[in-house]
Amino acid sequence: MGLFDAFRRRRGARGSGKQSSAGGVRGAGSADIDHLDRWAATHRGVEAYVEPRTTVTETTVVLVAHDGEWTRRRIGSLDAAQRFGRKRSIPVYEVARTGYPKRMREYTERQRILRKKAQRESDAD
Repeated sequence: MGLFDAFRRRRGARGSGKQSSAGGVRGAGSADIDHLDRWAATHRGVEAYVEPRTTVTETTVVLVAHDGEWTRRRIGSLDAAQRFGRKRSIPVYEVARTGYPKRMREYTERQRILRKKAQRESDAD
């Protein structure tokens, strides 16, 4: 038994809802793919940015539209993301290599400003 084996076993047995029955991270499900399909079909100029797997999150993909609006869901693997993109004629990039597009950051900032403005207006009422 290794030094950390007992800790890993206890942690996996506890179950947080984010781990699979095999003790790994939760993978992409059909609801994730359905969401990505619907989102891509209702937005134009969509590109896919694949985020690598981490210790707590499976590989994810961020779909970014022409105006910077975006959504993120689990995809399972880089290969799965590339298959998703090919099937829908969406370009697929690896975030670790390209970074996120400027329009995505700008969209997020615009949304933050709008939320603050709405909050100030509701506080004034």
